[in-house]
Amino acid sequence: MFSITPLSLDLLPEKNDLNPAHSETHSGKENLQENGDMSKSELSFEFVKSRPPPPTIGIDFDEFETRSGLSVQSPRVPRMLETVRSSDCLEGLLLNPSPSFKSGMDTPRSEVSCFDPFPMFSEGWELLRKSIVKFQGKPVGTIAASDHSEEALNYDQVFVRDFVPSALAFLMNNEPEIVKNFLCQALRLQSNWEKRIDNFTLGKGAMPASFKVIHDSVKQKDRVMADFGESAIGRVAPVDSGFWWIILLRAYTRSTGDLSLADSPDCQRGIRLVLSLCLSEGFDTFPTLLCADGCCMVDRRMGIYGYPIEIQALFYMALRCAKLMLRPQGDAKELLERIDKRLQALNFHIRSYYWLDFQQLNDVYRYKTEEYSHTAVNKFNVIPDSIPDWIFEFMPMKGGYFIGNVSPACMDFRWFCLGNCVAILSSLATPEQEQSIMDLLEERWSDLVGEMPLKIAYPALEGHAWKIVTGCDPKNTRWSYHNGGSWPVLIWLFTAACIKTGRPQIARKAMELLESRLSKDHWPEYYDGKLGRFIGKQARKFQTWSVAGYLVAKMLLEDPSHLGMIALEDEKKTKSSCMPRSQSWTF
Repeated sequence: MFSITPLSLDLLPEKNDLNPAHSETHSGKENLQENGDMSKSELSFEFVKSRPPPPTIGIDFDEFETRSGLSVQSPRVPRMLETVRSSDCLEGLLLNPSPSFKSGMDTPRSEVSCFDPFPMFSEGWELLRKSIVKFQGKPVGTIAASDHSEEALNYDQVFVRDFVPSALAFLMNNEPEIVKNFLCQALRLQSNWEKRIDNFTLGKGAMPASFKVIHDSVKQKDRVMADFGESAIGRVAPVDSGFWWIILLRAYTRSTGDLSLADSPDCQRGIRLVLSLCLSEGFDTFPTLLCADGCCMVDRRMGIYGYPIEIQALFYMALRCAKLMLRPQGDAKELLERIDKRLQALNFHIRSYYWLDFQQLNDVYRYKTEEYSHTAVNKFNVIPDSIPDWIFEFMPMKGGYFIGNVSPACMDFRWFCLGNCVAILSSLATPEQEQSIMDLLEERWSDLVGEMPLKIAYPALEGHAWKIVTGCDPKNTRWSYHNGGSWPVLIWLFTAACIKTGRPQIARKAMELLESRLSKDHWPEYYDGKLGRFIGKQARKFQTWSVAGYLVAKMLLEDPSHLGMIALEDEKKTKSSCMPRSQSWTF
């Protein structure tokens, strides 16, 4: 442990004398097709037994030097971040990333863990290991939940978005093999699976929502069944899966120093296919992505059709990660130019039109309508009478956030936690906006955090609005599930955002609330109620990403240098030029 002065962060560790050559012996190229054609194999899943002792996160290795933009440095001794005044102090955490580990799950561990006094942490690791799924003897992911008291449905599958916090936990604990296997498995499914829903074929770049490993005990073979939305509720393809895959690939590279995976032809092609879906030309007049309801973590009808902030923030972060990993060869050169242009346009659009604080709310309240030409201020023709009453009481004088959706004649003023946290981690938000989001969370703590962190959305839809928007969805009743429910998994994103903005004390306050109940309640998927007091009426117990989210948040607070693998500093090239909103018509 160490203390940090408010004006500086000294995060330079003393180097070990270990041989840096170990990275080369474990980062060789791997043929993504070595396990054969997935569509011809058969399926099982097998759980890995818990391996005590609890994990350690404080092993030092020599620094690695890699190509520009993807430099990876050695892990630091675990140290608690106490008080930091602003995000400027954290530049070193992002430019000098956290751990560089050798690939392989047989990496040495200390016999003594700094978390031994915390049985909840040990229990979490035990549950996470029990959730591991194997394909052909290799770990490839974690199932969504291990609640044997309920019918499995699709909770026995490996979801792309659900695995992200599990992957980060393994990376922080020097266990990258499962992450590499998962990335490769998802890549095979992207390339080799026939993605048909009825008589329509999805784009080549689509990543699966989930996959399941099925074991044939007679033939002793495994096969994989993937779901690209054809089995999902509402038959909606997951727009966010491809973005999470790119973000996780970058985290793996930053953490391990293994460039061979991201540089492989298969991964380079996978990145290009995902981005080709998003950057294709059409009738769009905005740089944001038009999406169907239920295409992301909010995977049921909740009125997010259009341009939801969660997708736009993930899109922005995926573009930035892809820009770092794509090799400027062949078609990638032209793609990199398109990425640069889209980043600049998306940056300006989100910062300008999605941002809401007291002053901006007052401006929208006074908007004139039916304006014509490029000089219009109310470009989306938002009718002031459509502003909901609750926002006038909710909006504090100090604080702000990115609203849920902006489209012609429509502004969704709801707060969505994931989108705002990712906006901070990707530096889509300006430093001032980042601090304002944190201010809002502190000012409206009881509404957005309550007694169990954190609200996925605020406020809940009720009465007639609930009937119209959700279609009378019995799972998304008020203050439940996606309709204002409290989701423990969001703690890792919240903690990372707090550290990046120099406010780790806020994260610790939320962690105290979470630790008081989560383990006792058997790690539920979500909580119900305006304050999040009650276990969700249909929540699964032993939800894997509730477990993993807690582990990642705990390790981030203990060693904030881990932030480097999941956060990006602001890029000068993507900073919006200072132009009036009325002059941005051709931007």
